[in-house]
Amino acid sequence: MPPALARLWRLPHDSRLGRPARLDVGTVVDAAVALADREGLPAVTLPRVAEALGVTKMSLYRHVGSKDELLDLMRDSASGPVPAALAGTGPWRERLRLWATEQLRVLGEHPWLAQVPPSGPPSGPNGIDWFDAGLRALRETGLDWGAKVGALMIVSGYVTSAAQLAQALATGREGTGLDQAAAEREYGRAMARLVDPERFPDAAALFAGGLLEDTGPDTGEADFRFGLELVLDGVAAAVAAAD
Repeated sequence: MPPALARLWRLPHDSRLGRPARLDVGTVVDAAVALADREGLPAVTLPRVAEALGVTKMSLYRHVGSKDELLDLMRDSASGPVPAALAGTGPWRERLRLWATEQLRVLGEHPWLAQVPPSGPPSGPNGIDWFDAGLRALRETGLDWGAKVGALMIVSGYVTSAAQLAQALATGREGTGLDQAAAEREYGRAMARLVDPERFPDAAALFAGGLLEDTGPDTGEADFRFGLELVLDGVAAAVAAAD
């Protein structure tokens, strides 16, 4: 068993006799997650985590092999187990929609999760829990295993991309005092004045139509759900073809 995988699953390991260790993997990961929640992912360095725990950087290496391994541990820990709402089975589209929206909720609770680069397929207990829930959502379809995995990758990728976009837009609005709906209204009004209908006829028609004037306060959520339904339409086409 690779040591990194054993640590991810918190498997017991042989220890020398003597005083109990002050640290364990869970303590290190909890400190790193708390640091990321407070200050963002760039703040998570081994020296900063060691400082938060009041230990030396070198002492962390008994529990975490590298910064990359720490990120894997943090991702699995912060993802948490799937919520009870995802237990059981039901209509695949309803279940997969819920699977996606629950992932978005977790990314909202820990925004830095959307910035952790992928290191491979899920391999920790919580990652496998989410993977299993996604497969269960597609259990009653005629999709083969490869198609099920591909569908889950596409849906999960869309959720992560939507979270990254929302974070980027929020960062761009910092200091303006505008929420997304207000920023879209300002954008639409500016473009309506600037875009020449002879040069950009379709874009000019869009901005002149007032689409961005009344997007509503939940415009980000509406955009997410619209995109998710398009993705699910693609999955539905694959399910229909398999059936």
